[in-house]
Amino acid sequence: MNAHPLHPLLARAATAAAAVAAGVPAEVSPDAPTPCGEFDTRALINHWVLYTSHGLEHRARRLELPAELVERDFAADADWRAEYAAQLERAVAAWGEPAAWEGDVDLGGSPFPAVGIARMLILELLLHGWDVARAVGGSIEVDEELALLVGEIVAENAELFRQYGGFAEPVALPEGASAWERALAASGRDPRWKA
Repeated sequence: MNAHPLHPLLARAATAAAAVAAGVPAEVSPDAPTPCGEFDTRALINHWVLYTSHGLEHRARRLELPAELVERDFAADADWRAEYAAQLERAVAAWGEPAAWEGDVDLGGSPFPAVGIARMLILELLLHGWDVARAVGGSIEVDEELALLVGEIVAENAELFRQYGGFAEPVALPEGASAWERALAASGRDPRWKA
């Protein structure tokens, strides 16, 4: 029995992110551009790995991220892809505990509902997963249910995120765009972006 109805979707998002990481070539340039203008490839990978695997587990367990993790250059480790996949498994297992979904998570002194945190981390797994994939010329597999969920979470948070520079302005799309393309565009990402 799942801890929460979102747990299987979290698990699928983690699987999609691990597949993106596995596809990052060893020879990728660390300073190559990404769809996130503020991040080069190394900075984006480090942010993504930190918050969507270690952060994901620490939020479930109500633990602070230690400085050693916050400061680590994950992308410098030749085994970062496999380590990321293993850490994602630990994180998803931590959210498999019913208590992880109950109450609030303390974010720097501000309580935030645990379910809301999990939703935001699904967003991070998939949007930044797409960012990493595009930066290295790859792709991410996002099923329709996950795409619709991401679109919903983006819509709920877009105004706030734009105030703080987390999202750019929405991107116009042609008729017939997929749910995933619409979610990307609503977050200020151009689904046609190429490195």
